[in-house]
Amino acid sequence: MDLSTLNDKQKEAVEWPGGPILVLAGAGSGKTRVLTTKLAYLVNEKGINPYNILAITFTNKAAKEMKERAFKMLGSDAYRMQISTFHSLGLLLIRENYEKLGFDKNFTILDSDDSLTIIKKILKDMNLDPKLYNPRAIRNKISSAKNELMDSNYYSRFVNSEYEEIVLEVFKRYEKKVIKNNSMDFDDLLLLPIKLFKEYPDVLEEYQNRFKYILVDEYQDTNEAQYILIKMLSKKYKNICVVGDLDQSIYGFRGANFRNILNFEKDYPDAKVVPLEENYRSTGNILNVANDIIKHNKQRKEKNLWTKNDDGPKIRYHRAYDEKDEANYVMEEIKRLIINGEPKSSIAVLYRTNAQSRNMEEALLRENIPYKVVGSFYFYNRKEIKDLISYLKLIYNHNDDVSLMRIINVPKRQIGPKTIENLATKAVDKGVSLYEAIDSGKELEFKKLIEKIEKESENISLTELVEMILVESGMRKELESAKTLESEVRLENLEEFKSITKNFEENNGVISLEEFLLEISLVSDIEEHKNNNDVVTLMTIHSAKGLEFDHVFIIGLEEGLFPHINSFNSSDEIEEERRLCYVAVTRARKTLTLVNAERRMLYGNTNCNPPSRFISEISDEYLDKDVKEVNVFNRDEMIDETAEYCVGDHVIHDIYGEGVVVALGDSVLSIAFSHPYGIKKIMKGHKSIRKV
Repeated sequence: MDLSTLNDKQKEAVEWPGGPILVLAGAGSGKTRVLTTKLAYLVNEKGINPYNILAITFTNKAAKEMKERAFKMLGSDAYRMQISTFHSLGLLLIRENYEKLGFDKNFTILDSDDSLTIIKKILKDMNLDPKLYNPRAIRNKISSAKNELMDSNYYSRFVNSEYEEIVLEVFKRYEKKVIKNNSMDFDDLLLLPIKLFKEYPDVLEEYQNRFKYILVDEYQDTNEAQYILIKMLSKKYKNICVVGDLDQSIYGFRGANFRNILNFEKDYPDAKVVPLEENYRSTGNILNVANDIIKHNKQRKEKNLWTKNDDGPKIRYHRAYDEKDEANYVMEEIKRLIINGEPKSSIAVLYRTNAQSRNMEEALLRENIPYKVVGSFYFYNRKEIKDLISYLKLIYNHNDDVSLMRIINVPKRQIGPKTIENLATKAVDKGVSLYEAIDSGKELEFKKLIEKIEKESENISLTELVEMILVESGMRKELESAKTLESEVRLENLEEFKSITKNFEENNGVISLEEFLLEISLVSDIEEHKNNNDVVTLMTIHSAKGLEFDHVFIIGLEEGLFPHINSFNSSDEIEEERRLCYVAVTRARKTLTLVNAERRMLYGNTNCNPPSRFISEISDEYLDKDVKEVNVFNRDEMIDETAEYCVGDHVIHDIYGEGVVVALGDSVLSIAFSHPYGIKKIMKGHKSIRKV
């Protein structure tokens, strides 16, 4: 085979004849190329039977890509290899040994929704309130336990609360139900092969003899079950080649254990270690920044990325005034790139949390720059945001049947489709709106809730109204009790909506639900940007792993945001945040821009956070700093907290002219202005009004 296109280290990894080998593949160092070339080398040069080769990846997409590359190099021999994901391998082992595991031939595999349905049924049978014992949270707990190789019996050792006792009982019933149905879930696809091998050593040896050569991609992302399965299969011949990068281990929250790659040399004391440090993707300066950041992690294998590429421009560091200024700065830089002929698809904006996309979306929409949000919905298109806006719309307009239909059972109030159908029929018969047709049952409770919130809304700010909806409707309680990653993200997005109302109030002083709904309707329509491939990409850093772009902007580089405040109590979690930053930096090919803000309104609160520690870890010689000293925002400039008003006071407003105070709330003034403005609600003490 001609290996002349490989560099020395890649070649060394490919030509290693047998025995354990750890390939520490840095970002952009050609690891997939090494893996597929090694597959071909084993067959063509070492004469290994393709049937004796097992290659494992994490995603179906990666497995498909590896199969296609192997086919180009080996032809039909590639089809005789087992190239698959961990779960596909598990399914193969179970299919070939289902009887030994106590299953009939026609066993079925449950997806995560099927598992959830079973758990919901169990909770119902146990007469437990799903609001207190969230089915999704319990499913996740059971799944995590199984990935740590625990059955319900083993899990019982860790039960130390009433809640855990309930989880244990659900776990036991779930196991029985799944077995009784001659089915298994996704976690079982890893657990059952391990059980099989422990109970039938002869079967294990049979597969050890079959898979004499094992190659594993992204080894740093393996969990306990995946680690044990590979260790068992490779124990006899030890011809195991694992490829990974500890510096890109960012899935601890999913159960990945980065220590598996750290411990490889303990598991295989005679292992060969080959670092792939030559990067083919990025400029020299981008790699220098990546190296500067990651070297501050203690739990890692020494590795220093380098490249034959040019140094390229220095990395720009811009400190903005606030989150709006940050988004506008990035938008202007994107505009400049596009004017200079750069494709929009070569540009990406990366951030730590989903909620950060909103300001970027609004800035790009304003300039009509098409974009896509990867791994998440557009901010105003997210379910929870649409639900919240529907509450606001229904409070403003009781005849809005579309909004009512959307939220009458959100969160769940036991108002089923049949009830809604009957309500619709009654409304048509009487010629009234759905809201007017409500006169009994759980629907009436919902109607009273809307009326209660509407009454209260007359004397509170928009931000206080949003908070009231979240509490009174039960939306917040439902998401908090779910205790899942998805529910946390949804809650973050709802809290971020308060930033929108707060900005609207502080910028305009006006607290008008009508004007606010009109304002957000202008930025929430993103239909025109769909089905367009040449678009700017917005994504969380977790979603960006494995991707690359010519021009990358990383926003929100502040303490508490990135690194995230949730990581502050643990050095392990800070190190994972730093690996996340390393992943973000190494997505960039040509230019990299780091951005943060002096003050940031997030989740409705304004904070002044110091710049991220990751910025200070970068040597000044690689940075082009654009950091002006900006006066930190002073709310007193917008709102005078000491201002006192009485009913009957005459005032002047910057836009509406003269008016008279007709009602007072805690933070709101109702002021009657002359035609055409009428009565407006204004924030008490806002700079736009003054007494005459």
